[in-house]
Amino acid sequence: MHEDNDGWPSDDGVALTPHQDPGDQDVEMTLRPRKLSEFVGQARVREQLELVLHGALKRGEQPDHVLFSGPPGLGKTSLSMIIATELGASIRVTSGPALERPGDLAAMLSNLAEGDVLFIDEIHRIARPAEEMLYLAMEDYRVDIVVGKGPGATSIPLELAPFTLVGATTRSGALTGPLRDRFGFTAHMEFYTAVELEKVVRRSAGILAVDLRDDGAVEIAGRSRGTPRIANRLLRRVRDFAEVRADGVVTREIARAALEVYDVDEIGLDRLDRAVLGALIRSFRGGPVGISTLAVAVGEEPSTVEEVCEPFLVRAGMLARTPRGRVATVAAWQHLGMTPPQHALGESQADLFGE
Repeated sequence: MHEDNDGWPSDDGVALTPHQDPGDQDVEMTLRPRKLSEFVGQARVREQLELVLHGALKRGEQPDHVLFSGPPGLGKTSLSMIIATELGASIRVTSGPALERPGDLAAMLSNLAEGDVLFIDEIHRIARPAEEMLYLAMEDYRVDIVVGKGPGATSIPLELAPFTLVGATTRSGALTGPLRDRFGFTAHMEFYTAVELEKVVRRSAGILAVDLRDDGAVEIAGRSRGTPRIANRLLRRVRDFAEVRADGVVTREIARAALEVYDVDEIGLDRLDRAVLGALIRSFRGGPVGISTLAVAVGEEPSTVEEVCEPFLVRAGMLARTPRGRVATVAAWQHLGMTPPQHALGESQADLFGE
């Protein structure tokens, strides 16, 4: 079983995003936009993708291969499925870690019908032998199957039906140059604005039949860390609170009360985020401190702190990564209600690098 980039089920099983209840899986499937016109946000990417798809359809050609990059939860998997819908084609979903051997990839490619879409999530994690086979498949719609070993081995060419590969990655820098260059269209997904997230929340509330007031939508959007997946998850948790402890109407006050129960503060920091900042400030006087030491202080793995907490804390201007270690900024001290020392980092780039 593996998880695709947006936490959706793949050919290899059913996957759940972190902090997600199993019962949410069917609900999330109903929230996925089906067409480009329904997709909220990423206006530039949507415009470019529309030109790529409709131009190919107008010419009667197979669209170029597409690569989406960016942080998790921004809609890369959703857009891949929208591509299939816009083309009127079927989609096959897999992930890079699932393609360990060239034979795994060859079997999947040989089963594609003409015009199908193959979506590979976390494509940067595909095994190198399978990746090298993918080069020829992307360029010439052909793979070479090697039969036998040693001097007696022979290569049998296998023709493939024309298809469109859609790749998604959260680490575009980990992609090899030859693979990246074979995509005809690449797009980087950006974090959403609060206004865009309000639209996401309102759309989801309509699908889920949630009585959401405007001020409630603003409150949820403001705590969603620029990520639609988080916005939808918070909406479902607020809905639970509103139905159990109130009259079912989601207002600003209800949203605030609900998210306080779920340990999500006014800017979207959760329990672990605050624990990291608290340890950094209270135990290490704001740093600098190494990631391993910081992780031990909060009882988590270093990879969890580095990959789950750090990106948003850095983006929120509360944590800085310096050559000597992690350092809390003035904003972090203030957010925890503490007075920053004179040596605390400010928000300017000069402060961060000691210039």
